[in-house]
Amino acid sequence: MKRPRILIGAAVLAAAMAGSVATVGLASAATDVKVTASIKVSGTFDGGGKRYIGSGALGSGGQNEGQDPIFDLAAGATLKNVILGAPSADGVHCAGSCNLTNVVWQDVGEDAATFRGTNATVVIDGGSAASASDKVFQDNRGAGGSVTIKNFKVSNFGKLYRSCGNCSTQAARKVTIQNVTATSGKVIAGVNTNYGDVATLKGNNIGSIPTCWLYTGNNTGAEPTKTGSGANGRNCIVS
Repeated sequence: MKRPRILIGAAVLAAAMAGSVATVGLASAATDVKVTASIKVSGTFDGGGKRYIGSGALGSGGQNEGQDPIFDLAAGATLKNVILGAPSADGVHCAGSCNLTNVVWQDVGEDAATFRGTNATVVIDGGSAASASDKVFQDNRGAGGSVTIKNFKVSNFGKLYRSCGNCSTQAARKVTIQNVTATSGKVIAGVNTNYGDVATLKGNNIGSIPTCWLYTGNNTGAEPTKTGSGANGRNCIVS
């Protein structure tokens, strides 16, 4: 069914970015941008609250692995004040260190964002995501660096964060998740204990959603084995 167009003012967008609501309502037709090929970003891209929607090759709306992203960020890039509508393909890719500031995913496609690179530092500050049947943030980084997710809202999701369980190159990955509000999710973080992953959760409002699922990862592409859940003081630290 075709979605209705509902006009929203700057005040509504500002409230969403500030975290007072989990997602932004539909933007007006004037602020919608149809994207048929990934937008390459180096430096800073400020969307000014516009909504970007996949079209053509980016418009299938499926969960297939290997889709291209709406935004393809070079190492060191910043993406801010952007709404990703539906479909959003594979969301955002970061080739290395990146900042995602006040980015809203109205309806997550394959993943909201995927992180790569060695010694890459990723900071997600503000924004929200909804309707991620599997992962919101997929961490495929190599050794070094860290991921920080803070001041974020998420609803109707599988995992907020997943350290890759079967990438060909594996490493110990670190994530800090703080001041996150989560509803209707399966788990906040999935980490690989055998590679020394560490997830630190603090000051979050997640209700009864499990903090962590613990896995034995591999580098063969096989499905990783889940071995436990919850804080263990080493790989999942909660305060």
